[in-house]
Amino acid sequence: MISGDVSTLSLTIRLGIAAGFIIVQSILLWLVVIFFRWLQKKAVFLVKKYSPNLTIKKIRILEAAQIPGAIYSSIKILKWMVIGIQLFLTIPLIFSLFEPTSHLAHALLGYFLAPINKVIAGIYHYIPNLITIIIFIAASKYIIQSLKFFATRIEKGKLIIPGFYSDWAHSTFNILRFLIYAFTVAVIYPYLPGADSRIFQGVSVFVGIVISFGSSSAIGNLVAGLVLTYMRPFKLGDRIQIQNVTGFVVEKSPVIIRLRTHKNEYVTFPNSMVLTSSIINYHTSTTEQGLILNADVSFCYALAWQRVHEILINAALKTNHILEDPKPFVLQTALEDFYARYQINAYTKTVDLVPSIYSELFENIQNGFKEAGLDMTAAHFRINMVDDRRSG
Repeated sequence: MISGDVSTLSLTIRLGIAAGFIIVQSILLWLVVIFFRWLQKKAVFLVKKYSPNLTIKKIRILEAAQIPGAIYSSIKILKWMVIGIQLFLTIPLIFSLFEPTSHLAHALLGYFLAPINKVIAGIYHYIPNLITIIIFIAASKYIIQSLKFFATRIEKGKLIIPGFYSDWAHSTFNILRFLIYAFTVAVIYPYLPGADSRIFQGVSVFVGIVISFGSSSAIGNLVAGLVLTYMRPFKLGDRIQIQNVTGFVVEKSPVIIRLRTHKNEYVTFPNSMVLTSSIINYHTSTTEQGLILNADVSFCYALAWQRVHEILINAALKTNHILEDPKPFVLQTALEDFYARYQINAYTKTVDLVPSIYSELFENIQNGFKEAGLDMTAAHFRINMVDDRRSG
């Protein structure tokens, strides 16, 4: 009887302890819910009041209006994680009070503690590799910063290296930076967690295949951009012509060249196309005598060519941005059946205003011949034969 009473008393005490655990955990769960509810309201209030846009290195991650929702969701996820851990620990503690379920308590605690122990042990053994990775990353970072310092000074003309142009500095820095990054990744690759696993190796092979097959044109444009950089056919701001499109270079990237025409149209060319096209750079002429603008007119032979030359040269000299030295000159480009062709040539160094200069030049030519009492209309003749195929 005594043994039975003792067993009954022990069971009663354990049930009471279990009931106490449940009551305490219920109170704790209620307090956790209350605390996180308050924390959500407080955090959202503070974020709405003081938080600007979330940016990392000038990259906007979240707008100010999106941050409260993100904070609210994060706190909600944290709340359920705490509740889950609390319940997962409570159940093994209750099971451990009773002999029939004590083995389940050990199993449940093992499910919870074994992964934690594994993670902690993995982190401990990975520390040497982590230190190696940090050293290589830090070294590459400081090398890149040093290269950027010198590249910036060369680009601004504060550091001059004979035979090395300032507009090469930025592209050369990008190339060296890419090579350093690639070298760093190749060095630290064996030290990454799971680098020896088949899954990691399979993913690496897959990514390499995708890049190889999917970026052939991109790589071609990158190589063409590199060649164009060191060929130096133009620079930012130059007025150039590519495939009958004339405009100002507003963007030079490793992949494309973008021009802005006089009509404010933006035209984009892949670097591979630019490399295989003829390029006319109008700005290079300004470093010498100037860019030659020309216009053609035709007049009958009854008018002395000396008079035509005089009118055309005077019209050019009256045009703004036309240079007086070198002096404009006229070429006779053709002798047709009923009239001669004349070409006025004039120098300018203001290539940014070429369309307006042409417009003013044409106006002055018309005014010059009109003031001289001369009609610029050239006579044309056509003889119609009976057979239309022989018309001329």
